[in-house]
Amino acid sequence: METSSKALCLVGLLLLLAISTNGAGECPNSSPDSEAMKLIPCASAAQDANAAVSSSCCAQVKKLGQNPKCLCAVMLSNMAKMAGIDPKIAIGIPKRCNLADRPVGYKCGAYTLP
Repeated sequence: METSSKALCLVGLLLLLAISTNGAGECPNSSPDSEAMKLIPCASAAQDANAAVSSSCCAQVKKLGQNPKCLCAVMLSNMAKMAGIDPKIAIGIPKRCNLADRPVGYKCGAYTLP
């Protein structure tokens, strides 16, 4: 029992460290993991390219899309990975939302935003 408690504490510490260091300044007011929480309405659309994209999802993507570096960091964040988000599908959401001012051609890690 004591070993499992120590392991749980270690996992919690590592998660906290990952969340606090992942930002690297891409999102000025918070970490990409914190910003990823705002994209919960996009969860199904970020896992299935054929799923409908809700208006609340598009509104949040539009807000984050004003800072392409932050949008990229959020899509590739630890929180997004833990939620099962597929970055190849997620980067297509701005286009699926018909956002005229989306970051066309913006490199996002190994991916390019459409």
